[in-house]
Amino acid sequence: MSPADYQVTIVKYGTRQTVRSDVYLNYHLYGEPDAPIGMDYFFWVVRNADRTIVVDTGFSAAGGARRQRTTLIDPAAAFEALGVTDPTIVVTHAHYDHIGNLDLFPSAPVVIAAAEYDFWTGPHAHRVLLHHSVEDDEIDHLRQRRLQTFTGEFDLAPGVRVIQLGGHTPGQSVVLVDTAAGPVLLASDAVHYYEEYERSMPFSQVSALVDMYEGFERIRSMVASGEVRHLVSGHDPDTLARFTPVTGPLAGLAATIG
Repeated sequence: MSPADYQVTIVKYGTRQTVRSDVYLNYHLYGEPDAPIGMDYFFWVVRNADRTIVVDTGFSAAGGARRQRTTLIDPAAAFEALGVTDPTIVVTHAHYDHIGNLDLFPSAPVVIAAAEYDFWTGPHAHRVLLHHSVEDDEIDHLRQRRLQTFTGEFDLAPGVRVIQLGGHTPGQSVVLVDTAAGPVLLASDAVHYYEEYERSMPFSQVSALVDMYEGFERIRSMVASGEVRHLVSGHDPDTLARFTPVTGPLAGLAATIG
């Protein structure tokens, strides 16, 4: 790969089954019957000839077990299969399923929105409706890391931009990546499900509802203008089927773009 050619790898490491009323905020207001829905768990690896960037690190064994999530592959094994050894890490937000394995890369620099870090180290982090999505020891670990914080947008490298949207959490961020297949938006939990985005159906866990709606609009504008060609959701089970499947040890659990 040349420096200009990033490749994005989407790795599905976990899954669960639930119901629609569990994932969509105030689902009864849509006047639709409840029904089963799956939720997959991903992390993302962005690479070119010059650098490797890991976007989120998945849930830890303890964090997943505490919430009865099914692990399909240990993230450590997936990183090993991909040959990830010396990355920069982007934390899109600090929920348990996005920072659970930061300790796999103890010396890696970590990029996170200042609003995200400030919230989870601030006075409201232990409120019940918010705290259930984090692990205290993982937040403590984040405090000890070498952090690059930002407000608004951050150009991590040529062709890689981190954009703070908020909504799901105060500093919820997305990552825009230039690839040979066109620009890719790793939406993380700004878009858990494609339906969530397409129908403006906010997720059940939200710190600022208006910011979540505005995040949908911002992404729509980016897609309409061509700034984004490929939208990658944070949890939709249909995600891998939209992109090129990989072969080898991650077959069935990963896909690539670029």
